[in-house]
Amino acid sequence: MIGYVTVGTNDLERAARFYDPIAAELGVGRMMDFDSFIAWGNMDGAAGIAATKPFDGEAATVGNGTMVALQAQDRDQVQRLYDIALANGGTSEGEPGPRGEPDANGMVFYAAYFRDPDGNKLNAFLMDKVT
Repeated sequence: MIGYVTVGTNDLERAARFYDPIAAELGVGRMMDFDSFIAWGNMDGAAGIAATKPFDGEAATVGNGTMVALQAQDRDQVQRLYDIALANGGTSEGEPGPRGEPDANGMVFYAAYFRDPDGNKLNAFLMDKVT
């Protein structure tokens, strides 16, 4: 249903330095690259993410309550994505770990939360068996 998600940036080069290694960890690269817009993902693949300077020329701002969730393969990848984010100008909003109680099937929401250099909130997550 979702084709891609866009976050605003005031510095596209800085956004690229942040999102390029995250996309690489997720096994994708840039699918579109313009002067004011970069999108990462695969055409006709799963939902991608894009960073753009606002069309109206105003400063990009963060949406309160808005977050982009990146689905990880396993707990190790959640950790790697979190580490990549922090190593590339991101800030922590919650270290990797289980959130909430396991469901009836023994699955728990496992996630790490971080912000990109423009303040956009993201998380890396998966549903995983309780260990």
